[in-house]
Amino acid sequence: MGFTPLAGTRAPVRVWTDPYGIEPQAARQLRNIGALPWVEGVAVMPDVHFGKGATVGSVIAMRQAVSPAAVGVDIGCGMSAVRTSLTAVDLPDDLAGLRSAIEAAIPVGFAQRNDPVDPRRVRGLEQRGWDDFWRRFGDLDRRVTQLETRARRQMGTLGGGNHFIEVCLEQGGADAGRVWLMLHSGSRNIGKELAERHMAVARHLPHNADLPDRDLAVFIAGTPEMDAYRRDLWWAQEYARRNRAVMLAVLCEVVREQFPQVRYDEPVSCHHNYVAEETYDGVDLLVTRKGAIRAGRGDLGIIPGSMGTGSYIVRGRGNPDAYHSASHGAGRRMSRAQAKRTYSAADLAAQTAGVECRKDSGVVDEIPAAYKDITEVMAQQEDLVEVVAHLKQVVCVKG
Repeated sequence: MGFTPLAGTRAPVRVWTDPYGIEPQAARQLRNIGALPWVEGVAVMPDVHFGKGATVGSVIAMRQAVSPAAVGVDIGCGMSAVRTSLTAVDLPDDLAGLRSAIEAAIPVGFAQRNDPVDPRRVRGLEQRGWDDFWRRFGDLDRRVTQLETRARRQMGTLGGGNHFIEVCLEQGGADAGRVWLMLHSGSRNIGKELAERHMAVARHLPHNADLPDRDLAVFIAGTPEMDAYRRDLWWAQEYARRNRAVMLAVLCEVVREQFPQVRYDEPVSCHHNYVAEETYDGVDLLVTRKGAIRAGRGDLGIIPGSMGTGSYIVRGRGNPDAYHSASHGAGRRMSRAQAKRTYSAADLAAQTAGVECRKDSGVVDEIPAAYKDITEVMAQQEDLVEVVAHLKQVVCVKG
């Protein structure tokens, strides 16, 4: 499809959807971002929607600066998936037992582990770096030092909201019916706490006094505030990656217990709320992706839809106009509050027919109708990614 420029911005803002279809609040955010003096350019993904501070579905490239709101509070949130040797015929007709086994093995919602994860006792988990990772907790912002026990107990837990664990079936092609395991989570409470503390610091720095939106406050390279944020940011991004790795290893073991013959391919994993140091046209930039994945040429990524609709494994095309990025999912088309006002548990049950999942009022805000059509989102970014596999969930675990 290609992009459409958003008019009236200082830095180029390139949009991979109909600019007139963007909700007014989100369009205003994008124009505010494009007005910041440090911004080199912005790429707007087709799943774009209004977010706290910065727009969800935005890729913001800055010179010598970074805005913590452009990362979001769930630092390092992202996806992991692995293809198994199982096929649909291996699965039982009733998947309730598999769903229950997953929920028993991986804490969801506000639940945390009674004892911290011992990496040595998790089969298939990468063992390197754990001691050094936890040792660096002591270097984080002193205001979170009391949260270490909680952070350790939340390692390997799902959380709530739009986080999920799924068992999916590949659709079409030579591998139709192959079983995939997939999950979506981030840096849990510790990432949120670090993000909010640094966002509060940024708002009160003098160079942010005249911004069109104080939530877009930035840190400037070469300052102690930037150094402190980047130190905590990198750690939280690693926490999120390790959190997903623990859950995926546990999930694989749950499936292995029920299907001893199973074999696993190499996992696919990607952040979609994070910062990366990247170079474009010879210029070193800090690229923040908030609700977007890296889609460099050949990069494998995951773009999920809503519960009940399906997801995609993709390969990046390396489009420099989008800063080698693509959408992170379908994107919400209505707020959680509006979804709860509009739909009932009966609507949720109807829209998730054929999926073993919660169908109660507690997750109505995640109903498929609250999200954009994932097939339309994919069609709008054909120049950003190619589809490797189309998946449809048969089990969905939510917090």
